[in-house]
Amino acid sequence: MLIYDAILDAPPCRLGAAFTGDALTRLDFLPVDTPVSGQMDMRARHLAAELDAYWSDPAHAFDLLFVPAGTPFQLRIWHALMAIPAGQPTTYGALAKGLGTAPRAVGQACGANPLPILIPCHRVLAANGLGGFMHASSGMPLNVKTWLLAHEHAPSPTLPRLRERGQA
Repeated sequence: MLIYDAILDAPPCRLGAAFTGDALTRLDFLPVDTPVSGQMDMRARHLAAELDAYWSDPAHAFDLLFVPAGTPFQLRIWHALMAIPAGQPTTYGALAKGLGTAPRAVGQACGANPLPILIPCHRVLAANGLGGFMHASSGMPLNVKTWLLAHEHAPSPTLPRLRERGQA
């Protein structure tokens, strides 16, 4: 079991945060009944303030040190995810096409993302709907993805035609 430096309250669930030095290196969605941290150090308080700003404004640009650990391919995908604006989701296929790779590979990198919300993998959808989230196709992970997309005022992924980023 992963040990967290802090467990924070979030509107759709709890968030477990792990730091290496001053850098946030992991942020996990946890069940809503997970107890929150009573005392938080400066790093966790800063993260909580940044998340509060995001809960108030989904377009908030995070201002904290975070370092995701991944393969060079995953890092390339995660960098592309950070360029997707809030409220303007894209599809695995569109992202893959722009990066010269396969949609399934994009999906695997999204599922391996150690810093969701900061690296917004929830903004990537299947061509015909919501798609997966955190390597799951149902349950709490999809509920969190749905909540995050609604929070960001994204168009419903169940609409017959999903507007892909960059296309009118």
